[in-house]
Amino acid sequence: MIARARTMNAVLEQARFLESIRKTDLQCGDRVLVATENSVYAIRVLEDATYSISGGWFDRQGLSPVTLSIAGCTWGGTAIKRDIVAGLGLRLEFGNRVVTSRIREVRVIRWGGLEGLRFRLVSGRELFLACYGTRGGDS
Repeated sequence: MIARARTMNAVLEQARFLESIRKTDLQCGDRVLVATENSVYAIRVLEDATYSISGGWFDRQGLSPVTLSIAGCTWGGTAIKRDIVAGLGLRLEFGNRVVTSRIREVRVIRWGGLEGLRFRLVSGRELFLACYGTRGGDS
């Protein structure tokens, strides 16, 4: 049997090439969707280095949404990369010490603000016409 061990230097070298989302890349209101091997987490960036987290373990425990910090990401051991929220192939560690399975996919939804938008109520017919035009009902 051949034993395979990763040195700290190898881990640090790999970290330079990670596809990851850094905490400093995110702004208050941004959302991060993280798909792991076993679950999906929805993370909303709050102020004061906290996050509103739903999905996965928190849903199964009936805690969603919960406000927590994010400790960072690990390779599955004790070495942790504290400056990132999610990195492909890593495991996300939340502030309550819950660690996810390996991250398979990450999506960021930027908060653009809604200050300039105005909403109004519309009828079902108006919505139908806006989507399908006048010929939508002729089929």
